[in-house]
Amino acid sequence: MEKKYYIFDMDGTLIDSMPSYGGAVLKYLEINKIAHPDDTLKTVTPLGYKGAAKHFIEALGCTATVEEICEDFKNLMIDDYLYTIPEKEGVTETLKELKKQGHSLSVLTASPHVTLDPCLKRLGLYDLFDFVWSSEDFGLTKAEVEIYHRCAEKLGTTVDKCIFLDDNFNACETAKKSGMTVYGVYDKSSEDYIDDMVRITNKYIRKFDELI
Repeated sequence: MEKKYYIFDMDGTLIDSMPSYGGAVLKYLEINKIAHPDDTLKTVTPLGYKGAAKHFIEALGCTATVEEICEDFKNLMIDDYLYTIPEKEGVTETLKELKKQGHSLSVLTASPHVTLDPCLKRLGLYDLFDFVWSSEDFGLTKAEVEIYHRCAEKLGTTVDKCIFLDDNFNACETAKKSGMTVYGVYDKSSEDYIDDMVRITNKYIRKFDELI
């Protein structure tokens, strides 16, 4: 069997965290009385804490600094990541089977390591991956094509040998532009974009065990 290089998003893909992430983003905007378009959550989800903070400042007129916004995000979400967010159905069994088959498994997420690492370790997933990357490790966001090329380089392969999985339309679209094979993953938070996801991705899965 040919070795495949799977690169998984975390939030909404491996773990059921989008209610926490989306809730924190919207809560921040509400607390600070910042007006925003209806699609703000879709826009900022692939950007990471820093990218979202920059968007709030540049597009929405937030007067806080990037560092202040990121600290507020972390405080709003960290307990959920540390203690309560579950994995999505079938994730552990599927990852173990893919690993058993000899495939490479990695994570690329917009979440920072302060929530990323302890969450995956708590769920017993961390050691299944060859690499666990936050987009901040590259100084890029998942809305930039270059980050996918950088991941492939670190894996010692090329983008055309990689399979990227994400529940976010924008991230899937950008990864596809990079040359990666892209699988869209169902999440309730992205139900409105299912038709678009099916259109732009190589495959769309509703349950994780569809990978095997």
